[in-house]
Amino acid sequence: MSDASPDDTAIEDGRRLFARHCQFLTTAVGRGSFPEEALPEVAFAGRSNAGKSSLINALTGQRGLARASTQPGRTQAINFFEYPDDLRLVDLPGYGFAKAPKATAEAWGRLVHGFLRNRAAMRRVVLLIDARRGLMASDRKMLADLEDMAVVYQIVLTKADKLPAAKVPPIVEAVAKEIAQHAAAFPLVLATSARRKTGIAELRASLAELAA
Repeated sequence: MSDASPDDTAIEDGRRLFARHCQFLTTAVGRGSFPEEALPEVAFAGRSNAGKSSLINALTGQRGLARASTQPGRTQAINFFEYPDDLRLVDLPGYGFAKAPKATAEAWGRLVHGFLRNRAAMRRVVLLIDARRGLMASDRKMLADLEDMAVVYQIVLTKADKLPAAKVPPIVEAVAKEIAQHAAAFPLVLATSARRKTGIAELRASLAELAA
């Protein structure tokens, strides 16, 4: 965990928000099917197999709310979930899957970039990075795209439980140092484990601040 860590009040606010029922709203496959911007939105992005579905399920406390694709890198759809009157969660398709055809990667880019570039309700993109691998070329490309679009993003390291505990803080600090000069980067870098619920309370607190 880096600086700007949430205090006890923020932790409690996050707990109360995410203790409520999060409901599925819709699936969008193109600009014409994006839902109306009725609530503040937080999007979740990351490489295929970074643990996005597991993190969303841990965050909401609802097993099976977000479902991983059976064909990583091939699902070209955006899923929307929401806490009515408060916050909308947006599950973006994973990127960087090595076996994805070029046309698939290009379609992903058009869909996701078209959504993020023109989404006034978007408050933050939570960018998931596998803690075992750190920032990779495709992640840095995503960072550059978010910077270009002036979309605020927060880096969350996933699967921290798969590393020795002593190795996690240096990875967090290395990532925080790399993004420190990025204007669109939110300063709090979190290490999480969906399985052990590590870092989940802190992430809830961070996102609850964005709710309506």
